[in-house]
Amino acid sequence: MLKKIGFLVLFVGALMSFDKPSSGYQVGDTATDFKLKSVDNKYYSMADYKDAKGFIVVFTCNHCPFAVKYEDRIIDLAKKYKSKGYVLLAINPNDPVAQPDDSFEKMQVRAKEKKFSFPYLFDEGQKIYPQYGATKTPHVFLLDKNRVVKYIGAIDDNVEDAKAVKEHYLENAIAALEKGQEPNPSTTKAIGCSIKVKK
Repeated sequence: MLKKIGFLVLFVGALMSFDKPSSGYQVGDTATDFKLKSVDNKYYSMADYKDAKGFIVVFTCNHCPFAVKYEDRIIDLAKKYKSKGYVLLAINPNDPVAQPDDSFEKMQVRAKEKKFSFPYLFDEGQKIYPQYGATKTPHVFLLDKNRVVKYIGAIDDNVEDAKAVKEHYLENAIAALEKGQEPNPSTTKAIGCSIKVKK
């Protein structure tokens, strides 16, 4: 009887392991580098920034109302933390067939309109966002200089009004790294639009 129960437990466990989808990186994982084309037609990777203290990887896009509400905050974050050694890299994970407003050409127009001072990268073939486990736009991943994931989730706690933010999750996480501490919380729920995949 015990043997049968043991076998059943192993069998169910095996089934669960096959069914469980990859959720991407967790805090503490080391992220692999990428090489993606930006709106300036140049390719960028984290390896290009030898002296970076860390990386702010933001999955975002043109069309999503949540992403649009965060654009100015992302621009400000890029400017503020560049001087502190943190590189912001924005990645559009959406398939342009599924969402034409997120085509590379429209990315170029948007970046010019908003005067993006950071690379706005196109995840062509949608190869990078599944590795990270991004599910929303925007969805942020904070990495240290060794590309170890330190924080995953939302930029802050108020989508609607930047002036009404009470918890600056991303900035607090960076402040913790600056002090040699682990961010707390290290994960929050990303609020935004689902990533658009070609059917």
